[in-house]
Amino acid sequence: MVFRAAGALVPSPRVPAAEPAATSREAGWAAWYARVLGWPVAAGPPATLLTGPRFDVLDLPAEAGAEVLRGPVATGPVALAGRRTLFLVAPGGAEELDGLLDWLEWGGVALDLVALGAGGGITAPVPPGRSGVPRGAAVWLRPPEPGCGARLPALPGPGRGTGPGGDAAGPDLVRLVAAAATECHRARLGRRTRQPLAFS
Repeated sequence: MVFRAAGALVPSPRVPAAEPAATSREAGWAAWYARVLGWPVAAGPPATLLTGPRFDVLDLPAEAGAEVLRGPVATGPVALAGRRTLFLVAPGGAEELDGLLDWLEWGGVALDLVALGAGGGITAPVPPGRSGVPRGAAVWLRPPEPGCGARLPALPGPGRGTGPGGDAAGPDLVRLVAAAATECHRARLGRRTRQPLAFS
C-alpha cells in the first residue's frame, strides 16, 4: 500500500518480522509455566502470565521492593521487571489492597503500589535456571516452585496463627502490604529529597 503525502508517494510502514529465536524461546517459557506450574499463560511475544486464577500481584518500585526483600517479612515468589518488583500473592489479594491500606492507615497516601488481579497479567519472567537471559527481560528474584500456590501471602483465616514468618498455610498478606506501603512511601520521600531545589 502506498500513501500520498503532499504530492509525494510514501510507502506504508513495514512491520518488523518477529525474531524466530526469540519467538521460539518465549514459546518454550510459556510452555514451562503451563506444564510445570500449571499457570495460565497468554501467548506472546512476550508471553504473559495471567493474574487471578493462580495468583495476584503486588507491583511496586524496584527500590521499595528491594527493601521489602531485605526485611523480615515472608514472601512468595518475587520477580523484577524493569524498574518494578512483582510480589506474587494468593488469588483475591488484589481485591483486598485498598481495604488493607485503609486499615493500616495508608489510605489516601500517594503510594506507587498497584495490585493486579483477575483479568490482568505480567510479562513472564525467564524461567528459573535458564541461561542466555535477554537484556531487559523480567527475572525471578525468588523463583516459584511447583506447588508454591499454597505458600503465597494471603489473609489469615479463622483460627490461623500469624507468626513473624507466617505459618504452614503461607506468609501473611497484611504484613507484606504493611512493609510494601512503608517502603513505597520511603522511596517516594527519598526521590523528593534528591530533586534539586528550584529558586526563583
